[in-house]
Amino acid sequence: MQRAASMVARVGFRLQSLPLALGRQFSCAQDVLRKTPLYDFHLAHGGKMVAFAGWTLPVQYQDSHIDSHLHTRRHCSLFDVSHMLQTKIFGCDRVKLMESLVVGDIEELRPNQGTLSLFTNETGGILDDLIVTNTSEGHLYVVSNAGCWDKDLARMQDKVTELQKRGSDVGLEVVDNALLALQGPTAAQVLQAGVADDLRKLPFMTSAVMEVFGMSGCRVTRCGYTGEDGVEISVPATGAVHLATALLENPEVKLAGLAARDSLRLEAGLCLYGNDIDEHTTPVEGSLSWTLGKRRRAAMDFPGAEVIVSQLKGKVQRRRVGLMCEGAPMRAHSPILSTDGTKIGTVTSGCPSPCLKKNVAMGYVPSEYSRPGTLLLVEVRRKQQMAVVSKMPFVPTNYYTLK
Repeated sequence: MQRAASMVARVGFRLQSLPLALGRQFSCAQDVLRKTPLYDFHLAHGGKMVAFAGWTLPVQYQDSHIDSHLHTRRHCSLFDVSHMLQTKIFGCDRVKLMESLVVGDIEELRPNQGTLSLFTNETGGILDDLIVTNTSEGHLYVVSNAGCWDKDLARMQDKVTELQKRGSDVGLEVVDNALLALQGPTAAQVLQAGVADDLRKLPFMTSAVMEVFGMSGCRVTRCGYTGEDGVEISVPATGAVHLATALLENPEVKLAGLAARDSLRLEAGLCLYGNDIDEHTTPVEGSLSWTLGKRRRAAMDFPGAEVIVSQLKGKVQRRRVGLMCEGAPMRAHSPILSTDGTKIGTVTSGCPSPCLKKNVAMGYVPSEYSRPGTLLLVEVRRKQQMAVVSKMPFVPTNYYTLK
């Protein structure tokens, strides 16, 4: 653990010393990188900036990655996630448009309720994961991954054009806001000091527009990517620094970067698109069948439905599983072997768990090896070591739900 922490804490860190396979999403094209509204703010607070998914973002600050991770679990941390694509889908046929692209039941969402869903292709592969919220203001608010920005936006715009030509009432608008994630067990307490709305009435995966520390027009969504209670705040870009500064005035809050965000999401069993799921992975293989709306399954009216529904009814060849081991940390691309030494799969994400003091990972194995408790081997640095298939999340989640 100390060795892993020191590796990530180095100012001159290398991509392979990040907690997971984040290096795969980094770029060396510094001259074309986009900056969030908080870029100068990060530099002023000691942020170590790296290229990620076409943006320059802080991987960590003055605290080590491990310290930031544990602070989030015990208190709360502020993450800049303004690189995410935010869009509004409006018009009477907005649900029709979204349901033509994703697997979820968007029609059933109550006002200001959101859901995790998946863009899929005609062969059942996952094109991206996204959160869709049915706002009470008459539009869908969609947040999807920065790494898929261009293809997601093109896919939605193409569908808008197609439906408009058929006479449908639908449109799309990119939301040019900053997006801040406040995550951790004390996040709601911290935020409550700056809002008039009672956050006890805002459960997990619900959303509301409110004034936050004097900034009007903020959309606060109770969600996040850490497994902890928390919110994501969509704030006008001009107010991002003001809001971040106001939140940091509370000693409970510290800044955190990509390194902590990645290890936190892995402990919570959450997928990183491009590593754990991609266009060659179906929702069933990715252990994401729960995202498929019951009505949608019956209607089979989403892209790839024939493949996906047949997998639900039959036997899927492989599944995403959690793995735990002692010894050297498992990393992306590490081979997974049966106990007789036959290669049966590959690790997609892995790191030492700061909370568990054990190594955790995700990967894909044939279904017959996916039962929790199954003993396997993982090859790390050309040496084989024992691993056990484990239930996810590795660390219990603490999402806020109404009692």
